[in-house]
Amino acid sequence: MKIFVFASIRGSTNSFRPEREIFEGLARKGHDVTLMTRGSEEQLAILKKAGIRVIDGEASKKICLESIKTIRKELKHNHYDIVYATNSKTIPNAGFACIGLKVKFVVYRGTTGGLYRHDPTAYLTILHPRVDGVVCVSEAVRQDVLKQVWKNKQKVVKIYKGHNLHWYKDKPTADLSEFGIKKGDYTVICAVNARPSKGIAVMLEASNYLADIGNLHLLLVGRGMDKNPYTDLINNSKMSERIHLTGYRYDAPSLTKASDVLVQPSISGEGLPRAVMEAMGIGTAVVITPTGGGKEIIEDGESGFIVPIKDPKAIASKVRELYHNPQLAKKMVDINLAKIAGELSSETTVENYISYFEKLVSAND
Repeated sequence: MKIFVFASIRGSTNSFRPEREIFEGLARKGHDVTLMTRGSEEQLAILKKAGIRVIDGEASKKICLESIKTIRKELKHNHYDIVYATNSKTIPNAGFACIGLKVKFVVYRGTTGGLYRHDPTAYLTILHPRVDGVVCVSEAVRQDVLKQVWKNKQKVVKIYKGHNLHWYKDKPTADLSEFGIKKGDYTVICAVNARPSKGIAVMLEASNYLADIGNLHLLLVGRGMDKNPYTDLINNSKMSERIHLTGYRYDAPSLTKASDVLVQPSISGEGLPRAVMEAMGIGTAVVITPTGGGKEIIEDGESGFIVPIKDPKAIASKVRELYHNPQLAKKMVDINLAKIAGELSSETTVENYISYFEKLVSAND
C-alpha cells in the first residue's frame, strides 16, 4: 500500500515514539510511507532511516490553505491508497485535500468526550464528511465515537497504540535523591500535566490517608502542579514534606522506573493513558481509575488495581496494599510485562493497522 500520513512529531521522543513506531513498522513491512511533518533533524533522520519519505510541512491552524494545497498536489501527482491524519489540525486540512479524490481518508481519535453532533467544529475532524474510517485508541474511545458518527460505523475500529519492551530495557533508573527520597523509601508517582480531568486533587487528598507510612513519598511529574488549587492541597496535606513537584520532565519514564507504583487518578477524558502503558513496560505497579481505556488493559486485582473515580480512600487503600505486599506487586508487574510483549506490543499494533487499511482499500464503497 501507498500511505500518506499527516502528523505532528513535536514534543519529547518519549511522547511521539509509540506513534512513530506505527509509521516505521508500516515501512518495515514493505509499505510505501510518506510523512508530512516538521521536526528536529534528529527526529527526521530516524524517520528517513526507516525508509519513510518526509515532506516538510505542518498545519498552523485547522484550515491552513498552504497545507491543503501541498497535500492535494502530492495526492494528485502520486497515487495513494490511504491518507491518515492524527490530530485536530492535521485532520481538517487533510480532509479538505482529499475531497474529490478516491483515496481512503482515515483519522485517529485518542480521547473520550468532547465530540458532539451539535458542535460545528466536530465536522472539521472526526465528523468530517470526507472521513472513511476512524482508528480509536481504545474501546472506550470507539464507543464514544460511535454515538456521534453518522455513517461508516462499521469502519470505526479500536487499535491499541502499542509499546515495546526494548524501549525500556536500557532505560536508566532515575536517582530520586534529588528530591530527598532515600534508597529504601517507597515512591508513588503521578505523571500527568495538571488539568481538572486528571484527578491530581484526588491524589493529593489520598495522601492524607497515607501519611502514617513514614517512608512513603509522592512524586508529581508534569506541568502546572505548582499553582493553586494544588499548592494549597499540598501545603495542607499531612505528608506535605514528602510530596515532590518535578515539573515537566523528558525523563519521566526513568522517574517511573525508579518508583514503586504509578497512580492514574483521572476523573474523565482518558483514551489510553501513555503513562500507564509506560509503567507496564517498565515494570512499575499501577493503580488506575476506570476512565477511558485503562480498564481494558488492566485486570483489577490481577495486573493492577482499578479504583472508583474521585475516591481518595480507595486509592490510599490499594497503595497501602501494594506497600505491604511486594509479592503481589511483582506478580502484577510480570503479567503486564507479558502483555506489552504480546497483545499490547507495537508489532501487534502495526499488524492491526495493516489489516484495517487493507480492508478499507479493498472495499468497493
